[in-house]
Amino acid sequence: MPLKFLFDRLIAFLGLIVLSPVMLVVAILIMVKMGGPVLFKQKRVGKEGKLFTMAKFRTMKADHGGSSVSVAGESRITPLGAKLRKYKLDELPELWNVLKGDMSFVGPRPDVPGYADRLQGDDREVLLLRPGITGPASLKYRNEEEMIAEYVAQAKTQGDSRSEQEIALWYNDNVIWPDKVRINRYYLHHYSFGMDLKMILATVLGRHILYNGETI
Repeated sequence: MPLKFLFDRLIAFLGLIVLSPVMLVVAILIMVKMGGPVLFKQKRVGKEGKLFTMAKFRTMKADHGGSSVSVAGESRITPLGAKLRKYKLDELPELWNVLKGDMSFVGPRPDVPGYADRLQGDDREVLLLRPGITGPASLKYRNEEEMIAEYVAQAKTQGDSRSEQEIALWYNDNVIWPDKVRINRYYLHHYSFGMDLKMILATVLGRHILYNGETI
């Protein structure tokens, strides 16, 4: 995919230049409203299972603990962080990861270590893909945190005795994550640069597109 490789680096470079004023404002707001650090850095699984350090603007309390699965409205996400997440501004530093070649604009979201180890058989072929800022699975689950929160609330209403975080983790691991693997495998075998452009536009404009017979 040489065209994809060149496109990623060129647009990431231009994006860092054009969006640098926005990123500066976001960084200042985080310092003023939340205190340091500005960036959240975490090891993620990249292409061929290699680890890399992904950077995002911090949206949670600095001393938070708990699962890597986020639920809309949970207390560890700050009010400013919720706004950054809603408009995807927290992901702007990932342009640097794209420029370095750790990520692509379109591909599977990079998982934390541990999830890649659960991939079995043909599902492991998703590791052939460079992780992306957006992608078909990201578009389908663009409101993932709200979906998880709704499921948790429903489970609690039905008398589920597990903690909210335990319910959220179960729903992610048994429903959302396997579906993302399915979608990303389809993307690998039906790659189209034109579809990449459509998915990027759908992400920027907040629109839905038809992909493999479903609306994402």
